[in-house]
Amino acid sequence: MLNVRPPFRRRGRSRRDFLKAGALGFSGLHLPGLLAAEQGSSERSCIVIFQAGGASQLDTFDPKPDAVADIRGSIKAIPTAIPGVRFSELLPRSAKAAKSFSVIRSMHSDEAIHERARQYVFSGTKPRNEVLQPSFGATVARERGQRNGLPPFVAIPTADLSAEAGFLGPTYDPFVSGDPNTDDFSVKDLTLPGGVNLGEARSRADLLGALDREFQAVTHSPLISSMDEFHQKAFDLISSPVAKDAFDIAAEPDGVRDAYGRTTVGQGALLARRLIEAGVRLATVFHWGYDTHVRNEATNKDLVPEFDRAFTALLEDLEQRGLLQTTLVLVIGDFGRTPKINFSGGRDHWPSAFSVALAGAGIQGGTVIGATDKHAAHPVDRPVTVEDLGATVYEALGIDYRKTYHANGRPIAINKEGHSVRELWG
Repeated sequence: MLNVRPPFRRRGRSRRDFLKAGALGFSGLHLPGLLAAEQGSSERSCIVIFQAGGASQLDTFDPKPDAVADIRGSIKAIPTAIPGVRFSELLPRSAKAAKSFSVIRSMHSDEAIHERARQYVFSGTKPRNEVLQPSFGATVARERGQRNGLPPFVAIPTADLSAEAGFLGPTYDPFVSGDPNTDDFSVKDLTLPGGVNLGEARSRADLLGALDREFQAVTHSPLISSMDEFHQKAFDLISSPVAKDAFDIAAEPDGVRDAYGRTTVGQGALLARRLIEAGVRLATVFHWGYDTHVRNEATNKDLVPEFDRAFTALLEDLEQRGLLQTTLVLVIGDFGRTPKINFSGGRDHWPSAFSVALAGAGIQGGTVIGATDKHAAHPVDRPVTVEDLGATVYEALGIDYRKTYHANGRPIAINKEGHSVRELWG
């Protein structure tokens, strides 16, 4: 099974440099997802399940059972709750629940390199060389701020450069949870090391803050100012019982945890629900392993059922808790995979056509938008751009996607040239 998780990448400053952990006496507070001070008015939230590497459209939401064998593969298509619509047999739960969400089959992009493709789909804006566009989570954090003392943007179990805040700055980067599927899961950024109590740690932080402010008086550095705010937010979070409770996935009944699946994506989706319920604005669950250049079918037979269980359990759970109407659930990946199976039994990068799924936040379920040709190679009906998807996400969350920020002395739109996919709302 090719499900190797890439190393967690951070840019520039190390954890030690940014937080001066030695002076704090902590085991390193990694809290770059802490948000703007002003609380937003909207109650809309979002959970993103990211199929990292790029899921095959043919082996998930857009099978082609009438295609030749080296296109369709051996994975069969099955009927769904929507008459005439078929999904991959690896998605039996999603097929039964198809009226609970919508699928766009006609997504397309021109970015075939993972890093740029991820920047594109996570922001809804074409990547540039001179500036990194903020991801959905970072923009939501900037626009909506915190609720209940929780970070507004959380990445589960790890993060990726493409999901970060870009030119908005590290204040809006995601808080990284760790893997909730481990037996000893705990969020170390919410736990003080042995022998240090909160009062002692706060005294050390106060001393460090005084030194920083003295240094700032000399350097007038905006980075030092952001670090002062950062440290205060760190203590607000580490001393918050709401935060500790929200991340305590062990408090969930075994039956609920089993329903989501005892996998990283399953427990990640469950943790995301807990966080959204507690006040987090946007949680991204990374499901690694879809870069199937070899052994495509064998890998998908492991990965896709994990996703299928987690996704449908999440939708049902949100609905039962009255959260689905205010929570957008978005399933995306880097891009699609080649229609033709290669000589290694894999499918390669294919941005020309791929599928995404959306639910909640007023989106009408049971809708399939767009279509691809007989090989799932190109859209032939209602093509949807990544910019259009970005505009749709922001509209669902009540954010003006035509708003302009400023970076490097010039205006930059949150979303450029996108148009919301109105059919999703009926």
